[in-house]
Amino acid sequence: MRHFTSVKQLGNWQDAYAAAKYVKENPFADQALGKNKTLLMVFFNNSLRTRLSTQKAALNLGMNVIVLDIAHGAWKLETERGVVMDGDKSEHLLEAIPVMGCYCDAIGVRSFARFESKEDDYNEVILNQFIQYSGRPVFSMEAATRHPLQTYADLITIEEHKKKARPKVVMTWAPHPKALPQAVPNSFIEGMELAGYDFVIANPEGYDLAPEFVGNARVTHDQDEALAGADFVYAKNWASYDAYGQVLNQDRNWTVTTEKMALTDNAYFLHCLPVRRNMIVTDDVIESPQSLVIPEAANRVVSAQTVLKQILQSL
Repeated sequence: MRHFTSVKQLGNWQDAYAAAKYVKENPFADQALGKNKTLLMVFFNNSLRTRLSTQKAALNLGMNVIVLDIAHGAWKLETERGVVMDGDKSEHLLEAIPVMGCYCDAIGVRSFARFESKEDDYNEVILNQFIQYSGRPVFSMEAATRHPLQTYADLITIEEHKKKARPKVVMTWAPHPKALPQAVPNSFIEGMELAGYDFVIANPEGYDLAPEFVGNARVTHDQDEALAGADFVYAKNWASYDAYGQVLNQDRNWTVTTEKMALTDNAYFLHCLPVRRNMIVTDDVIESPQSLVIPEAANRVVSAQTVLKQILQSL
């Protein structure tokens, strides 16, 4: 594996899970792979779990780590070609990227959807420039349309806790005060297809996700119907895709509550974090014994390390 931008690149799910299980049980077994190798982590957006877990994963593999926060401590970067740079942006990404490549052996990039142009976001303009111009292996630490390291960790968590071979997994939209990208839900859909679980998407009218991601997945606008008999509930907000980037609905009836979870088959609760308590999910649900948000976050080290290991093996 040279570049990693989608969980579809993991191939056969059982093989991908076995690889992750080995890493989790043997976190320091492959330090020779990373010796004298440097990972550069580039952040265009805020991060807590992604930054800490990916850095921990690289250190477990014996790598050196450089963290570059574009918003704090770097020149303001222009990303568009053909722009007259007479404003507040001092450096162009097209020079910055190959320079970054000079200082490392692999690059992780975190760059959210901007909601300025659906075309630019869904063409992954920034991530693809790193792939094209850095000369280094590049992996996504969340891009405009996908968050594959998160989804890999989600799948590991479900696999570790499932009580039947093909559990029912529901991804439900929940209210949020801001417009959030579709990266996590898009990526989660790809993960469900990879693992072959019984999968349902529940969201209000106007919040259907991009057709190229939804594919043949079941979609309902009735949350209660979706939750009936569920084994896992993955709550997540996303902004409208059709009315791109807009907040059309803040209906608190979509908040995941104890009453909603009672419709399930004693389901586990999942969320990628950070979470808006009592908007996305109530305190009692996220603090319940069925909440897996902390084990899920812990598995972010495992997913990142498994992917980094494969990238190092390709060098």
